[in-house]
Amino acid sequence: MTRKTSPVKPPAGDPAPLWSESTLEDLFLRLDSSPQGLSPSEAEARLARFGPNELQAARRISPARLLAATVASAFLGHAVEAVAITVIVLFAVILGFIQEYRAERAIEALRQMAAPTASVLRGGAEVDVPARELVPGDVFLLRAGDRVPADARLFESVNLQVEEAPLTGESVPVPKQVAPISGAVAVGDRKNMVHAGTAATYGRGRAVVVATGMETEFGKIARMIQTIESGKTPLQENLNRLGHTLARAAFVIVALIVGLGLFRGTPFIEMLIFGIALAVAVVPEALPAVVTISLAMGVQRMVKRNALIRRLPAVETLGSTSVICSDKTGTLTKDEMTVRRILAAGRLIEVSGAGYEPNGRFSSDGAVLDPPGPLKRLLQAGVLASDAELVYSAPDQRWQVKGDPTEAALVVAAAKAGLKQAELNAHYPRTAEIPFTSETKRMTT
Repeated sequence: MTRKTSPVKPPAGDPAPLWSESTLEDLFLRLDSSPQGLSPSEAEARLARFGPNELQAARRISPARLLAATVASAFLGHAVEAVAITVIVLFAVILGFIQEYRAERAIEALRQMAAPTASVLRGGAEVDVPARELVPGDVFLLRAGDRVPADARLFESVNLQVEEAPLTGESVPVPKQVAPISGAVAVGDRKNMVHAGTAATYGRGRAVVVATGMETEFGKIARMIQTIESGKTPLQENLNRLGHTLARAAFVIVALIVGLGLFRGTPFIEMLIFGIALAVAVVPEALPAVVTISLAMGVQRMVKRNALIRRLPAVETLGSTSVICSDKTGTLTKDEMTVRRILAAGRLIEVSGAGYEPNGRFSSDGAVLDPPGPLKRLLQAGVLASDAELVYSAPDQRWQVKGDPTEAALVVAAAKAGLKQAELNAHYPRTAEIPFTSETKRMTT
């Protein structure tokens, strides 16, 4: 008789299990699964327990407290204050809605990077299910061109390579393995794991799901977009100090004025009211509006530079930054490779243009030239020995690639030289091929 366990989420504060260092036997034992996958009934039960495999939207903050202050001001007869608070609330709501909308667009972009369907083993039989129905313990099949539907540990890998640029910034596909990895390692070093949002570019494999939804690495990114730390910015700290200074100064002035009034025989109540009015006058009423408008202008300027900002004070924090540390140049956000120089027939040729836009010029020693014959033959070979495809996305209004980014860069360079991939493939149909391997370092068609 064997004792069955059930996969559970680690308690709050406890570290997540190090799935990458588990042996395959221990892996399936901890997940209460097997290489044949889960039964349909067990998968349904776990779906009810863990929830769907999708990113969740953040809860929005309601301006109810400010609206309550508006009602209170109007009830007490302070019409001017009520109108002022209403204007501030409307301004904050509109600006907040715009920033929330942009943030939701960013999260939606992450959702679109997730796989819509997945080939899983249910009771040993391969079936296609919506990716949102995957649960920990599910076994899915991964083939070249497939998007990874959830974070999973590989237990079978045949020349499998995965493009992990959305998570690590590495534009070169990562070869995968099955053997355990000792110790806690970064995402980019988990050679025996695949993560949601990445894509297989070569080979095939099988993996068992260890995390879904917001528990995946993509989910952590979405949570960082949604959540906001409550730390104060330098501007807020300076305003707090200014407020304390004004309060002390007002207290001293009020005490002196009230004392002089009482000394001259003025009634105490009259001097108290006068002192309170004087203390209120010390506070610059226009300061909050000036600060808010200034920060709003900063947000709009940053939006034009494609920066995603949800809170106004974050603009001031970024403005106070003096050092930004980064380990990449472009691949962290673009995931695009571009051919810049080509050596053909002993001649070094420069290629202009960036990204996957098939527009650019060829030059040598600063002089623009038409692609020479040796260069065209080289690029033609690169296209014919490529499984990548360059396509134009009408909804996004930009060029995109399917497949290995290195092969895609060669296809784009050929397009700049006037070589169209579809025409070449039609004129020279592929009849056989020898796939690329790390040993031969070449592909033959």
